[in-house]
Formats: sequence, C-alpha cells, structure tokens
Amino acid sequence: MAGRSVQVFTARSYVEAVVRQYFSLLRAGRIPEAEQVIDHYPVHHVLRSLWTGSVEANADGDEESGGPAPAAWEQDLSWLGELDLADFRWGHTGSHVDAAITYRGQIIEVALGFWLKPTDTGWVLTGPATYW
Repeated sequence: MAGRSVQVFTARSYVEAVVRQYFSLLRAGRIPEAEQVIDHYPVHHVLRSLWTGSVEANADGDEESGGPAPAAWEQDLSWLGELDLADFRWGHTGSHVDAAITYRGQIIEVALGFWLKPTDTGWVLTGPATYW
C-alpha cells in the first residue's frame, strides 16, 4: 500500500507540474506552445471564460480596469499576466483535477478542469474545461 501512495503522489505532482507549465505558457500568450502541452479543448473558449471571470467581471463599467477593451481581449493578451494558479482540487478517483485561478490576487469564479485519460501508450492529460 505504501508504494501505491507514493505512486499516486508522484503522478499528482507530475500532473500539477504539467498544468503549471500549460498555465505559464498561456499567461505568457504563447498559445500554440500551450496547446502542445496537453490534449486540449479549443483555447478560445478557455480564454473567453478567463477574460469573463477576471477582467470583465472586475471592470464594473470602469474604463481604467487595466485590461484591453472588451472587443480587443483576443488581440491584446496582456491581461493574462494578471492571472495565476491558486490551488489544485483532486477528484476522488485521482483522474480529475481542478485548478483555481486568481486575478490580481483574488480567486475568480472560473476554474480549469483537467483529466488523465488512458491511451494505448500510457496516459494523456486533457482539458481544460472551464467551470463556474
């Protein structure tokens, strides 16, 4: 049993490191590289959800919100630099993890969900789905 818990811990640490790498590339606006890290859903959906849950949610009609205008969020990705990972919440089976996200240090309502899925050659990390 002790060997199994070490194996699970190692797998979780590895998955969390991959999610951190993905998110780091995403924050840097390096979208094509981020897409290579995981088997991904369309990034447009992820970016739109992150924008809506962070910059747009905190704008309150204020033009000085610090991010690009709503129509320009896809072209000016500088707002991604204000996001960060907060914590990881693992599902009970160990094959699903949610990553909480912060904007300017505050946890936002959007979380990213990732899954470990078996393949013929091992496992692949898929996602992210966005959860509100």
